[in-house]
Amino acid sequence: MTTHVPEDATARLLLDADAISRSLSRIAHELIERSAAPGGPGLERIALVGIHSRGAPLASRLRHLVAERSAVEVPVGALDITFHRDDVLVRGGRSPSRQPIVRATSIPFSIEDLTVILVDDVLFTGRTIRAAIDALLEFGRPARVQLAVLVDRGHRELPIRPDYVGKNLPTGRDERIQVELVEIDERDGVFLVAERHRDDDA
Repeated sequence: MTTHVPEDATARLLLDADAISRSLSRIAHELIERSAAPGGPGLERIALVGIHSRGAPLASRLRHLVAERSAVEVPVGALDITFHRDDVLVRGGRSPSRQPIVRATSIPFSIEDLTVILVDDVLFTGRTIRAAIDALLEFGRPARVQLAVLVDRGHRELPIRPDYVGKNLPTGRDERIQVELVEIDERDGVFLVAERHRDDDA
């Protein structure tokens, strides 16, 4: 079984597959409700864009859930933010600490005048989302940009707030939330990982 939780780390399961499914179901329900509310954009004017890597399959799952409940298939895309992140740029003559992995961006529709909902697995400092907004705006000018995350772990460094949250999981700075999804990792789970070095997150 493929896993990206380090073998020498201590991992504790916080959300199992059923809990992830319930969280996504709740987000889909809220998305439909807000879209249909007075002043809402309507589902026909909404698009989902998942941030690579685990935001992309989450966006696809949300699209399926929304279609099941509303019979409306909202467009879905995937966004790579590698070269918009401030932690992979060369600054002060120093190279990035690790080689970035570049994935394909796929937004096969116009985002002009749409409400684009960015989808990610974990919201942490907010820097990933800032980078995602920068990357998204290269494709056009949406009517608005909203954010849906499976997990909000706190510790924001930028004034970014999610519109849809599956689960709030307060954490320590020396801990890490690790999301695993069947599409990538062959299983669903959200883990609290304690290890020596903390990776940057959303």
